[in-house]
Amino acid sequence: MSSLALDAEALYAELLRGVRPLLTPDTRLVGVVSGGQWLAQRLQGDLKLPGQAGAISSAMHRDDYAKRGLSASGQTALPFDIDGADILLLDDVLYTGRTVRAVVNELFDYGRPARVRLAVLVDRGGRQLPVAAEYAAARVALPAAQSLRLAREADGRFSFGIDPGR
Repeated sequence: MSSLALDAEALYAELLRGVRPLLTPDTRLVGVVSGGQWLAQRLQGDLKLPGQAGAISSAMHRDDYAKRGLSASGQTALPFDIDGADILLLDDVLYTGRTVRAVVNELFDYGRPARVRLAVLVDRGGRQLPVAAEYAAARVALPAAQSLRLAREADGRFSFGIDPGR
């Protein structure tokens, strides 16, 4: 395990604070399955926004689909009209940008939003595509072989796990 210590709950509080100025009356939250989905659901309630947050899967548009296949963790569910919507896309960790590319393609399969912005809990750099978050609660550097994953406890609290890689 790495010595990097990230307090996911403290970062969530920063994310909550940081996304408030990004909201308009037309903003709809959409979380990337699964960590981003958890963030979107919790933000929806904490921000007292009407309706439900959406969830979006990257599985069908990934450039490594043949290797990874379909994820068992969840599917796209968008409980609102995408056409003309102001979408705030949420993800737990931004790394290469490939997942964001895939979910934006998936989003456009459902309609044409007026705007799509990205907010993340952690931006770990290492981009392979020109993707940037409008808001990141933290920026950290990890070796490429390591991965950072968000976990949700039974009580809804968040924590991070760092897989040391090979």
